[in-house]
Amino acid sequence: MNQKEKILKIRDLDISFKTDNGNVKAVRGVDLDLHRGETIAIVGESGSGKSVTTKAVMGILAGNGQINNGTIEFHYADLSPERIQEVIEKYNGVIPEGYTRPEEQKVVDITKQSKKFIQSEIRGRRIAMVFQDPMTSLDPTMTIGKQVMEAMRFHYNTPKKEAWKRAVKLLELVGITDAEKRMKNYPHQLSGGMRQRVVIAIALSCDPEILICDEPTTALDVTIQAKILELIQDIQKKKNLSVIYITHDLGVVAKVADFVNVMYAGRIIESGSVNDIFYDPKHPYTWGLLASLPDVDTSGDELYTIPGTPPNMIQDIQGDAFAPRNPYALHIDEKIAPPMFQITPTHRVASWLAAPNAPKVDMPADLKEKIEKNKKEAKLV
Repeated sequence: MNQKEKILKIRDLDISFKTDNGNVKAVRGVDLDLHRGETIAIVGESGSGKSVTTKAVMGILAGNGQINNGTIEFHYADLSPERIQEVIEKYNGVIPEGYTRPEEQKVVDITKQSKKFIQSEIRGRRIAMVFQDPMTSLDPTMTIGKQVMEAMRFHYNTPKKEAWKRAVKLLELVGITDAEKRMKNYPHQLSGGMRQRVVIAIALSCDPEILICDEPTTALDVTIQAKILELIQDIQKKKNLSVIYITHDLGVVAKVADFVNVMYAGRIIESGSVNDIFYDPKHPYTWGLLASLPDVDTSGDELYTIPGTPPNMIQDIQGDAFAPRNPYALHIDEKIAPPMFQITPTHRVASWLAAPNAPKVDMPADLKEKIEKNKKEAKLV
């Protein structure tokens, strides 16, 4: 199947949360596309709306959360058990990657579905999530084996013996040695890195089409972090998974992403290929994020930080939310929020600086120097 087949399409998503202090406008008109086999990253400061957007995709918003507007279209193949058997026999036991017939292709708007439908048909079965802290994802009172088997038993009524064998294979797939023995362990008997591998095995247990990774390596040390990222990439290639990374770590993004979406105050303010964002960023906020990355050759005693703080999302935001922190802000930024300007076929930015009649503003000289050095190291120049 075509690599560019769209699997997820989010349009004009608007989400708020009711609190004692007022409505928090967490997501304000997000557009996002994900294609089969592709990796996208959503980056930004805490509170920018990254996790809320993907929790809406999973149907796990908090009780006080409300989707006010927008659509989340999920495109998937709906094969019945009988059809799966028919296809297996036709292709000698191996279903071709992404196999489907036109009449078996379904498109659902997740925002319009019942909780029961999302729980039985979508969450865990077709879209799975890996959270940042494995100890909050795993039940301390259940063995590892039971937890890996649970989704298979719930979604597909897999017989216990078959589920056990599949769970052992999944633990081996995620790099856990002596998997049979580990099936009988409890979460506290495993290291942090092994627990995260178990969480990934659980997420993969029903062969999902989309894997959402919410800061999957935050609690791990650097060497384990690298191994977990390599593991996810390896499994993605084997299974043609579509992956969404949510992170504030641009180092992780550079290693894993095909496309990057930069979020600020509930909006995507810049999106593009990983090369667009890292080597030709257009938004002053993205400049700030890249400038604040540590660098062994950085001159000066202090690391750059973006001045000011993110806006209070309870209050109405007039104009561009980033304007109070933006040294390059124009007068129009105080009154009207910028639309998305198309820079190239893959690169878009929500900044009035990208308007055809805007004054010419270059990125800071220090950042330009850093980017040129990174380009040379990556052999792009």
